Amino acid sequence: MSFGCVKVFKKIIPLKIVFKKIEMPKVITFGEIMLRLSTPGYLRFSQAKQFDATFGGGEANVAVSLANYGIDTEFVTRFPDNDVAKSCIRDLRSYGVGTEHCIFGGERLGIYFLETGAVSRPSKVVYDRAHSSISEIKPGMIDWDKVFEGADWFHWTGITPALSQGAADTCLEAVKAANRLGVTVSCDLNYRKNLWKYGKKASEIMPALVEGCDVILGNEEDAEKVFGIKPEGFDVTSTGGAIDQRRFQSVCEQLMAKFPRARKVIVTLRGSINANHNTWGGVLWDGKTLFQSPRYDITHIVDRVGGGDSFMGGLIYGLLTYKGDDGKALNFAVAASCLKHTIFGDFNQVTVPEVENLMKGDASGRVSR
Repeated sequence: MSFGCVKVFKKIIPLKIVFKKIEMPKVITFGEIMLRLSTPGYLRFSQAKQFDATFGGGEANVAVSLANYGIDTEFVTRFPDNDVAKSCIRDLRSYGVGTEHCIFGGERLGIYFLETGAVSRPSKVVYDRAHSSISEIKPGMIDWDKVFEGADWFHWTGITPALSQGAADTCLEAVKAANRLGVTVSCDLNYRKNLWKYGKKASEIMPALVEGCDVILGNEEDAEKVFGIKPEGFDVTSTGGAIDQRRFQSVCEQLMAKFPRARKVIVTLRGSINANHNTWGGVLWDGKTLFQSPRYDITHIVDRVGGGDSFMGGLIYGLLTYKGDDGKALNFAVAASCLKHTIFGDFNQVTVPEVENLMKGDASGRVSR
């Protein structure tokens, strides 16, 4: 605090200058992070003699994106107490992601193996995540009131409740706490049929969780497989890269009708020409207006894993930053995710200026000097 002097009619009046602290939004994400072992280049599993090791997982990927954009971000999970987990924590912290509310216990960190597809050969993923530390989590292990102190936003994905009943119950515990504390809640439906193996179906578990969400993200498969909602006559395997975005308004309307708390419903739209060439876009429905993004033609995909997470990270940033401009928030999300397809690994390592530059139409890839 400092004081100056202003002379008015021969009287000395103290001038008080107040410095106001700018509060940065804080986002919490909760879920599983795994060790990713991928074959080099386009090698098949049968050809690989070594693997590239990185870390990744839906909610952690979102946290890294947001931290790169300057958002105060915390990732919450349950780690085993071993050196691999500590290496993972160091990796997250190197991107500016907070981990102070993570807990420890259990035996192992989950692993997934990735074989990157090419042209007409699809990518393959093999999971080795049974009995991972977070899959054995139970309600009451995390103090959610403490986690959400000062938080503005909470994000989870459909992967977490697919791991185990304990993970599903803990996720629901977090959603209810966020609702009670006035924290905005978002989810990515993220349906993975091979994960639901503990005796419950996604359609049995997900409704109670999604009921507490203010923002819902999914694609055409998520909405259909989890809630039986789909656009008439649409087949994701035969788009040829061309997708009529307006056909997905009905999907958004049905999701909002089923979950009336939701203020925004977003559908990502991927047109698959082949494993290396996709089109990419999205729509956002706010209950009155359907916002449609530009459609990007991604002709040489480097790594599409984490593409949806990079979209969600961009969307949360856009909704927090471009308040009242849902169209711009959607366009930021799509552009951010488009750039992610050019980056190896789960994490989207791009900056706000890079995304905004693409939003302005500069897709030339010219050297920046």
